[in-house]
Amino acid sequence: MPTKVTDTILPTTMIGSYPKPRWYQQYNVQGADLLEWWKLEENFQAYRDATAACIKDQEIAGLDIVTDGQMHFDEYGGAIGSFVWYWYERLGGFSKAKLPNPIAREIEKEENPDYSQAAWMHDWGGTSVTDEVSQGIPARLGEMYQVARGLTDRPLKVSVGAGPPNLTFHVDLNVPGSKYDSERRLAEDLVPIFNQDLKDLVARGADFIQIEDLGAWRLAWDDGATWVIDVLNAWIEGVDAKIAWHSCLGAGYGNTFRTIEDALPRVLERWQEVNVKQYALDFALRDMADVHALKEIAPDKEVQVGVIDIRTLYIETDDEIVERIHKVLEHIEPERVYLTTDCGLKALPRFCAIEKLKALSRAAARVRNEIGARSAA
Repeated sequence: MPTKVTDTILPTTMIGSYPKPRWYQQYNVQGADLLEWWKLEENFQAYRDATAACIKDQEIAGLDIVTDGQMHFDEYGGAIGSFVWYWYERLGGFSKAKLPNPIAREIEKEENPDYSQAAWMHDWGGTSVTDEVSQGIPARLGEMYQVARGLTDRPLKVSVGAGPPNLTFHVDLNVPGSKYDSERRLAEDLVPIFNQDLKDLVARGADFIQIEDLGAWRLAWDDGATWVIDVLNAWIEGVDAKIAWHSCLGAGYGNTFRTIEDALPRVLERWQEVNVKQYALDFALRDMADVHALKEIAPDKEVQVGVIDIRTLYIETDDEIVERIHKVLEHIEPERVYLTTDCGLKALPRFCAIEKLKALSRAAARVRNEIGARSAA
């Protein structure tokens, strides 16, 4: 059984990103080395204060495990575009310009194009790689962790953003001068850089790391995409920490990835070849339709279960969340369950985000009490 980071049963957390405070939205790193950006005292204080505000909101909401809210994410397209652009801007070899999105172009070629999905992807943007990938500007994950660690005594989960397979999605391999003609080779060349980032986090004290990568959804439409599993395992190889893996179903402006929104039961068994200790899975947005898939999770694995839908402004009632949690516990023991949001909260109004987290905490407390009462009986 993987080591828990808290003794609380059904501990609560959130996936990663959080709404920027309104006053902080004018602060964007825009591809700079974070340590250089922090040289300006105003920038460092703003970053630290925004991170502190995000963590304080989580503490007020009652979360058992907090994150730093990813205040390094810029206000880019797709509502959470910095999820990938933070890396594209820093990795050597990648175009820093926003190009047409290759996923959107493929959608537009279909017989009955889903124009809304294409528009969302174009808003996100695309890139190209015209030279061998290299470290470029350091990601500074370790330095950001140390800032957050100094702001709270609660268990801290580090959410690191997109990884090698996910970053290949938005790369146009057909542009003139493209250095790569294979998504697999591009992802494999990125692995050493991303692996070192995780090891640096551990060296600075991080013990709970959540990688976020949608790459393994390829298995839903391509049985030959097993290389993605190999890349994910290489990314986390030798990283001495509790590692969770989140592969979301979409979070841009309330949209989902429609091509894979019913794919979890078909791919979860294959995902268990990834050597993580915990999965973070979205369920609330599909009204818990796929929750039965949890019974397939190996007994030595845990799961963060999304019981808060972040794609809507509607704030769930405590009763609704309690009902979702009970559906989860029909298929997996509470000792292996963490409760979380489907994805990051960044695109929501801050008021909405904190109220959703408060409701999550209240619902979790109710279910813990119910479990305790049954055990006593």
